[in-house]
Amino acid sequence: MDENNMVKNDEKRANENRSYFNWLFRFTTSVLVVTVMLLLGAFGLFKANVFPFGTSQAQSNTNTVEQRDLNLTPTSTTNSAEDASVVEAVEQVSDAVVGVVNYQQSQLFSEDSNQAGTGSGVIYKKEDGSAYVVTNHHVIEGAKSIDVILSGGEKVQAEILGSDQLSDLAVLKIDGSSVTEVADFGSSKELKVGETAIAIGNPLGMEFAGSVTKGIISGLERTMPVDLNQDGQSDWETEVLQTDAAINPGNSGGALVNLSGEVIGINSMKIAKQEVEGIGFAIPTATAKPIIKDLEENGEVTRPYMGVQTRDLSTISTQQLQNTLKLPQEVQEGVIVAATQNGSPAQEAGLQKYDVIVQADGQDITSLVDLRKFIYEEKNVGDSMDITFYRNGEKQSTTLTLAK
Repeated sequence: MDENNMVKNDEKRANENRSYFNWLFRFTTSVLVVTVMLLLGAFGLFKANVFPFGTSQAQSNTNTVEQRDLNLTPTSTTNSAEDASVVEAVEQVSDAVVGVVNYQQSQLFSEDSNQAGTGSGVIYKKEDGSAYVVTNHHVIEGAKSIDVILSGGEKVQAEILGSDQLSDLAVLKIDGSSVTEVADFGSSKELKVGETAIAIGNPLGMEFAGSVTKGIISGLERTMPVDLNQDGQSDWETEVLQTDAAINPGNSGGALVNLSGEVIGINSMKIAKQEVEGIGFAIPTATAKPIIKDLEENGEVTRPYMGVQTRDLSTISTQQLQNTLKLPQEVQEGVIVAATQNGSPAQEAGLQKYDVIVQADGQDITSLVDLRKFIYEEKNVGDSMDITFYRNGEKQSTTLTLAK
């Protein structure tokens, strides 16, 4: 009997111990859960900056250092200032940049004409009720009629005052009653490599009218060969500005602008190389201004005239140099006279077929481009010019008077 009571008492104490431990476990677990929840809540309030004392000075200093190291504030300020300058420059000149539409003879109806191409132009002058637009020669080449589309979309018929293939420039005249903006021309001579350049025009047609691209001036006083008659031979070298601002078909004749909103060049796709990216060209204003003046006032650019058909000596085989031209072996560069025009300065000076010109006024002439640039840039109509040449292997000289 006593033994049974002892067993029952032991079982009772065991049950009581289990109950106590179960209660202790539940209590501890509850406390831990509540503590974790309180900590998570406090952390959330801390992150939300509810506790003003949450950010220590050390953390503040760390954030400032990180921001300074990333240059966040200076970059943002600089970009904003430059962006504002670009926007202001574009707003200043964009209304003076127009579309130019070339209409040529229709193949179906002789009295009709079809749109053959589009380009861009820049209004540079407004006078006596008319406005004047400069564009590229190749934009209006072969046109039966020309329309200018103003920035607001109005279409105005244009008159071609003059065009020059050599410089790839042309001048148009339109009614100026709807013209509200005239572009200011700046000086391309004061440009520096790295300056911001903005190209404005109508790439890929009038549906993208007034498009703006931004880059830098990549190079100054570049020379690009120009093949005027598409015979694969360079006929001229034109001086251009190089930029990485995108210049696409339709941008031709548009404006290259500086951050002051001044036109510093006339864009030209004709002299751009389409096989590369990031290289565009524009005719600098220093070159364009006198040509624009001549085209507006005279309808053409007056250049000195020599009156010869020529070919570069470098294109002739060694056998022809020796057998036909009989040149000394040391003469490897110059210009061959292929023909002289009747009554021309060259004919009157006695130049003949197969004469090889090697100097003009004592300056070496190595190619046709050299000869043309010397005549067009150094001489005027009516000037005399000394020519040194070889005939049948003998060195000779003559003097001619350049005509118009």
